[in-house]
Amino acid sequence: MRQNHNLRDLERIATKLRLHVVNMVAPSGQGYVQQGLGAADIFTSLYFAEANMNPDDPKWADRDRIFLTTAHNTAIFYATLGERGFFNTDRLSTYVTDGSELEINSSERLGPFVEATCGSLGQGLSVAIGCALAAKRQGRSSRFYVIIGDGEMQEGQVWEAAMLAGAKGLDNLCLIVDYNFVQSEGAMDKVMSLEPLMDKMASFGFACQDVDGNDIGALLNAYESARQTKGKPTFIKANTVMGKGVASLEGLMFHQLRFPPEVANSARAELEAQL
Repeated sequence: MRQNHNLRDLERIATKLRLHVVNMVAPSGQGYVQQGLGAADIFTSLYFAEANMNPDDPKWADRDRIFLTTAHNTAIFYATLGERGFFNTDRLSTYVTDGSELEINSSERLGPFVEATCGSLGQGLSVAIGCALAAKRQGRSSRFYVIIGDGEMQEGQVWEAAMLAGAKGLDNLCLIVDYNFVQSEGAMDKVMSLEPLMDKMASFGFACQDVDGNDIGALLNAYESARQTKGKPTFIKANTVMGKGVASLEGLMFHQLRFPPEVANSARAELEAQL
């Protein structure tokens, strides 16, 4: 079911998720901490305010579905699932340890609340579109949210899928790009720019919005607009800051961050002070 939190509650939840990210990545000393911190507000707004779902019945046929197609950004994903009640947060301490189901790339092995295994970048939108089409034909009210990375949008399959979503008028589909301006080989504008991204998505038949991806209120307004849009899928360009919430990490453009104990301890203390 959709949860009813005020904006301050949601901001606290986002901080708690960031703290989980730090604690999960710290033992290995390296990982996707920057992406997790940056995307925390996207995950908070979706899972704790927008999406209609029931952790006690994760297979509920009429649930809204969230697809994490950047499937390596798992620290924030697992932290969100734990805090939302899909499993006990004690499991977060097993992150990427041998034998744990909390793998570096999320998979359906963890449970039905992982809507698709998307380890290969570029495939998640295609899966979500297939599910959204099926829901339309079945007359279901479910909505389908896809979190994609800006670097991932360099994959050709994404554009084939987007063309189909627009052609089919899938107004139950909302594509959110975590636009943090970096991919594995460097800055987006240096490797392969996506611009003019909004014009491109509009030409594919999407209703487009450009928002601050670290502003939960702005994200909620964007989702509300998406629900009101008929005959078109929605594209939300959510501009995020790598390392958001930890002053010493904000804006550091690392795909994988070296995370020595002293940096982790400082980040942990800063986030705890915000709760």
